[in-house]
Amino acid sequence: MSISENLQQVRQAVTAAAQASGRDPASVQLLAVSKTFGPDAVIAAADAGQRAFGENYLQEAFDKQRAVQALRPDLVLDWHFIGPIQSNKTRPVAEHFSWVHTVDREKIARRLSEQRPSHLPPLNICLQVNVSGEQSKSGVTPAELPALVQAVASLPQLRLRGLMAIPEPADDAEQQRKPFAQLRVLQQQLSALGIQTDTLSMGMSADMPAAIAEGATIVRIGTAIFGKRDYAK
Repeated sequence: MSISENLQQVRQAVTAAAQASGRDPASVQLLAVSKTFGPDAVIAAADAGQRAFGENYLQEAFDKQRAVQALRPDLVLDWHFIGPIQSNKTRPVAEHFSWVHTVDREKIARRLSEQRPSHLPPLNICLQVNVSGEQSKSGVTPAELPALVQAVASLPQLRLRGLMAIPEPADDAEQQRKPFAQLRVLQQQLSALGIQTDTLSMGMSADMPAAIAEGATIVRIGTAIFGKRDYAK
């Protein structure tokens, strides 16, 4: 199947999952995760109506952004950084993306704010929360979240939009929903403290319906749109 056909199927799946949960499908944004796929794949998805793209690897993302711009200067795309951020790589992230989903330290947030070009709108930020407690996973702990939220919310060139999580994989739908529910509850707790956010970035190709059932507003889908990745490339 083509990328256009895959996108159509994914959109139908998003709509079905939202309606099954009594939600407006328009409340769920589809983020196409284009890591390891070239500019032609991005252009094919854009020609099928997709505008938001997620990238994990900085150099690959920059090369792809430049190539897409050179091939199709008419396209205006929304680039989201969804990979781990090293403190010495914050400037290019601040300069070339409109969203960052993986902030989990005040130091990173401060650097992003300081290095965001003044002519650009504030950088949209999600705080990554390690809801599964995996030592191998990035993310702030739930207990540390309120302090980080307060710090990030005060930074001038950032706009705190919400929370992001990459839970431990689970095959059972009920087990998939538990960490997503935890992230939703954390967002509600922030609201009770007076911190209003509008974004829950959670759910990928394998667990998207569970994430939408628990309130996801951005689902990060790669394989179901672009196909299986070849990391050897």
